[in-house]
Amino acid sequence: MNMTHAVVAHGPHDLRIDELAYKAPGIGEVLVRVAAGGICGSDLHYYHDGGFGDVRLKEPLTLGHEAAGFIAAVGEGVDASLQGRLVAINPSRPCQQCRYCLRGWQNHCTDMVFNGSAMRFPHAQGIFRQHLTVPLAQCVFPAAGVTAGEAALAEPFAVALHAVRQAGDVFGKRVLVTGAGPIGALTVLAARMAGAVSVTVTDVADFPLEKARLMGADATINVTRGDALEQAVAEHGGFDIAFEASGVPTAQVQALRALAPRGTLITIGLGQEATLPMALVCARELTVRGTFRFHEEFALAVSKLPEQREALGHVLTATLDYTWASEAFDLASDRNRALKVQLSFA
Repeated sequence: MNMTHAVVAHGPHDLRIDELAYKAPGIGEVLVRVAAGGICGSDLHYYHDGGFGDVRLKEPLTLGHEAAGFIAAVGEGVDASLQGRLVAINPSRPCQQCRYCLRGWQNHCTDMVFNGSAMRFPHAQGIFRQHLTVPLAQCVFPAAGVTAGEAALAEPFAVALHAVRQAGDVFGKRVLVTGAGPIGALTVLAARMAGAVSVTVTDVADFPLEKARLMGADATINVTRGDALEQAVAEHGGFDIAFEASGVPTAQVQALRALAPRGTLITIGLGQEATLPMALVCARELTVRGTFRFHEEFALAVSKLPEQREALGHVLTATLDYTWASEAFDLASDRNRALKVQLSFA
């Protein structure tokens, strides 16, 4: 039996390097030798709290849904010449049969298998492992010259691209991003790509704000100091679109209040429930819209990696060997030192 090492959450702050079996690739499948995997906010929730909201660990869960690696073997029906190729692994496996899949809303699939998620039971095991067998359909091939670390950024980049798509026409709009974590920073980039005329970013820490500036933000505001956001709203009459990427209730309300009449709030961050000022929503004719994961944006993100290499380089702040997983998760939790932390399985 083939065995591989994996980063497995057994409970809060109980992260282990377990040895797990993996199967040879079957029909239409490939065996991927994972090279790089990025630690996401949901991974941190499993690490610190054993889950988020109603989603809880009910069994050990191999973490990770942001990863890239090299095809090590192919199953029946797969071109053998693909061996050795770098792939970005799409963690989404929608059923393609439910009512939402048939409408083109695969991110809302009622029978979604999403790697590294405890939303279903048995849990959908994740990608933080040395070897992984997946359907070839989950593999997207980056352009030549893209590194494994860059390819592993495709998943969070796809989240940001989908969020901006949810906002509708961004061209020429004034944009606010609240929360300058990895998704917030990538949303800055995605908004710029969509033609935003200006992007302002808020946060409570200086380190991620500096990264947001490098990603293309025109203005950054530390909301723990003064009333610069209120001044910006008063000066320009509010923002056309706000992307709330922190999941913090106070930030959600701040973002809503910062909108101009007929503005749109896109909520990205999954966090605590917030009480929104609905009278304001009514009076200003505001739109509040959610955004959840992605679908076709994953392939788009992979295709954009070469031209956005410089900007994406600002997101990735550290890479640690997978045997130092606990230390990597602690570093990823420190917003004064890290933005995106990846594990190396090479």
